Amino acid sequence: MLPYSNRPPAESILAAVPTLAPYARPAVVLHPTPGTPGHQDSSIAGPMLWPVHEPWPHCSVPDEQEPSGLPPVAMVPVVQVLRRDAPGDWWPQGADVFQLLWCPNPHWDPPAPHADGSPVVEIRWRRTADLPQEPFTAPAPVRQEEEDYGFSPRPCLLTPVPLTDFPYPEELPDEVADDVERLVKETSGEDGGDVITRVAGCKFGGWPTWHLTEPWEFRCRECDIPMRLLFTVASDHTTRITVGRWGDLRVFSCPVDIRHGYEFDVH
Repeated sequence: MLPYSNRPPAESILAAVPTLAPYARPAVVLHPTPGTPGHQDSSIAGPMLWPVHEPWPHCSVPDEQEPSGLPPVAMVPVVQVLRRDAPGDWWPQGADVFQLLWCPNPHWDPPAPHADGSPVVEIRWRRTADLPQEPFTAPAPVRQEEEDYGFSPRPCLLTPVPLTDFPYPEELPDEVADDVERLVKETSGEDGGDVITRVAGCKFGGWPTWHLTEPWEFRCRECDIPMRLLFTVASDHTTRITVGRWGDLRVFSCPVDIRHGYEFDVH
């Protein structure tokens, strides 16, 4: 069953809480199913479209197993998403392929903008027209944490689920938050889960989850405006990804210019 199939439509949510409208954000949840993705599929841990002459990224940041960080570790493919599966204003002009890779080792004091205890992440935006259409074989890492640590995902195909996302009540004015919390209670299932706000899962856009801390704001290092959630890699039994304490790795970007860089956060 696809995620949030029991979630009320956005129109019903906004009819119940009209003051929530200014906080609505589009999102596309990417629902994983085990499979054998091809290089032209949106996937977790599948083969990637990769330029012939572009070196595969390696990580030389000191890691849990090797304090020197040497020899550098080949990064592993985590997510490839084609624009056709997740259209939205998060795409840079001309790009139609999103790729996220990471080092399959924990790093406890990585350089900014990476998060403590997280993998070191690389992001690529591509144009299909610029890429060869043959499969690319990524090099194997020279060292990596045990497979069950959570940084070595299992290949999965992705099914897009577009929806409208709403923020954590603590990010809302009190009068709006009270109405949202009331609606959450009214719509929760037997497990008491919240199907209204901060939709969970691997997703483009939407609002961030806050598992362990109070919400806070990331500001762009270039222009100092608040950053927005770009992408979430979620802990998931299907993909065998585990980040943080069964949390999410979130990528934040500047809404003015994505070239201003990213902030990575694990919660």
